[in-house]
Amino acid sequence: MTVERAILFIDGNNWYHGIKHSGVDHLRQLSYPKIAAKLVGPAREWIGTRYYIGRMNQAWSVQLAADQRSFLAAFEASDGARHSVHYGRLEIRDVVSDAADELATYLGSLKTQIDPKVFQDLQSISQRYKTSKTQVEKAVDVMLAVDLVTMAQQNKFDTAYILSADGDYTHAADYVRGVVGPDGTNKKVFAAAASSGAQLAKVVNSFIRLQKPWFADVYK
Repeated sequence: MTVERAILFIDGNNWYHGIKHSGVDHLRQLSYPKIAAKLVGPAREWIGTRYYIGRMNQAWSVQLAADQRSFLAAFEASDGARHSVHYGRLEIRDVVSDAADELATYLGSLKTQIDPKVFQDLQSISQRYKTSKTQVEKAVDVMLAVDLVTMAQQNKFDTAYILSADGDYTHAADYVRGVVGPDGTNKKVFAAAASSGAQLAKVVNSFIRLQKPWFADVYK
């Protein structure tokens, strides 16, 4: 009997924030080979883990860019043959603050007399925070979805694990489950995440909800 080949596709941003918000500690000490082995189990052969992330721009933060490089270098080094990193991009965008606009509107319609200094301070806050800069990840989810589909068509795996709760992968996962391999069996797709993924759960073979205790034995 042929052993199924399994690949993990990690949406780095979604995965990181999901496990962080679920209370998982010491994220830098997680062992991704152990995570793969635990998810895949003895019934399948783990052949690769692909980590997708927007490349941090040093102009935004030298420290955050260095931290990202350090983490990803350690990730690749922990299993050089099976780990790979795939970069999207991070774009800096202006974001309009609804709260600042609401504060300015409120101050403009205020009928009650308040201390002039307080009024000026509040006006200054509404102007100062009217817009802010943020980084928006681009191309990462598209890259992961395209790789998931094309690698299924090329028979590079039998089973895929998407480490994300993002519903944007719904159509790709559904398509891959319809791909038939040379042995006549359909590809399998599982999703695993610390946060809920109702849309993705509808189309995958199984959605594996990872609570904090699950991570207790997957540290380095």
